[in-house]
Amino acid sequence: MAQTRSQYTLQREAELEGAGLFSSEPVTVRFKPAPANTGLVFCRPDIDPNLRIPATIEHVIPALQRTSLGMGQVQIHTAEHLLAAVGGLGLDNLIVEMNASELPACDGSAASYVRLFEQAGIVAQDAPRRLYVVKEPVIVEEGGSMVAALPNDEDALSLMYQLDYGSASPIQPQTFAITLNRETFAHDVAASRTFIRDNEIDRLRSLGYGKLLTYEDILVFGPDGVIQNTLRFPDEPVRHKMLDLIGDLMLLNRDLRGRIVAVRSGHKLNQALVRKLRERIGLDESRGLAEAQALMDIRQIQKVLPHRYPMLMIDRITEIIGDERVVGIKNCTINELFFQGHYPGTPIMPGVLIVEAMAQLAGVLLLRKLEATGQVSVLIGIDKVRLRRPVVPGDQLRLEASVVKAQPRRAHVRCQASVDGEPAGEAELRFMLIDAS
Repeated sequence: MAQTRSQYTLQREAELEGAGLFSSEPVTVRFKPAPANTGLVFCRPDIDPNLRIPATIEHVIPALQRTSLGMGQVQIHTAEHLLAAVGGLGLDNLIVEMNASELPACDGSAASYVRLFEQAGIVAQDAPRRLYVVKEPVIVEEGGSMVAALPNDEDALSLMYQLDYGSASPIQPQTFAITLNRETFAHDVAASRTFIRDNEIDRLRSLGYGKLLTYEDILVFGPDGVIQNTLRFPDEPVRHKMLDLIGDLMLLNRDLRGRIVAVRSGHKLNQALVRKLRERIGLDESRGLAEAQALMDIRQIQKVLPHRYPMLMIDRITEIIGDERVVGIKNCTINELFFQGHYPGTPIMPGVLIVEAMAQLAGVLLLRKLEATGQVSVLIGIDKVRLRRPVVPGDQLRLEASVVKAQPRRAHVRCQASVDGEPAGEAELRFMLIDAS
């Protein structure tokens, strides 16, 4: 049986300066420890102090030869090396504040991030990491490229990458395999650098990319091999493709157990695999609803929450992790009372009721062990509310609530709502526990 591990964050803040690989724009990045169940979150306080972009597949935006994230008009570019360092070192919760749109290129690898995080210290948190075990093959293909997630006999994530650009390429065919852990990533993968072929340089510069790069900043392969540089590994290109793959898999936001086999894949195909895995996770969760119903069905929810028709907004609890995190479901049908007047002809769930549903889910998390004490959770503060998409009849609202801070009589909870994996809303809520009387 696969074993879960504790979540991890940084022990103290760290900072890194540099210039973007594609944009050459100077950037300062500050890495901050984050509470359990936060995930990896990007912020642009210079643009919007309240904006948070989770590093998940739902926030990936199209970009040339890199992994980029976005929300609204704010974009984060070339995130794959940081994602790889976070995933390879087993970091789970991190706030990344930036003052420009592209992360620093450093030396074209993840080594600078690894050194920085090790110096800052990596500490365990009192919460388990979410886990997904590959039980059936999941494969994506395009042209002559392929990447697959397969079951693994071992309780581990094993990866194999085959690089082959053909007989005319100056980069010879290479294969690299690894069982991923903190040591193997830091020793065998992190220092491998970005590379291109010399016949690609003019095209990239014509698009405005990498105007200030030199042969010392990036591996450039010509007909006779690498130009004005020295390889760190004889097979450095395939190791860097492995680094990119590890970074893209981080977008699943789960500990992954299985075997990943990739042949000539790039960011686009890697991300397609993550989307398929995310769909598979959703299907597995749906199939498990009957079992999850025994976790907390509507009758058990009513034992905890005082709400009743028409204001009970939670139908089912599908996941509870200790006293730290809970996942619930709200099924929205045309029979809901609020759809009759909001709005006739264009029924949309009021945003305030999405927040109410998140608050009730948080109440379940705070009160489920206190149902015999006669307490209720009273909402006393709402912060950082964002409504991302309309919720309409037929939608199933998936709600998550994670404790940021809890005291005997007060609690701070971070909540999210989504429909079919697409963000619908988020908020940070503060509660006070009082006697029902």
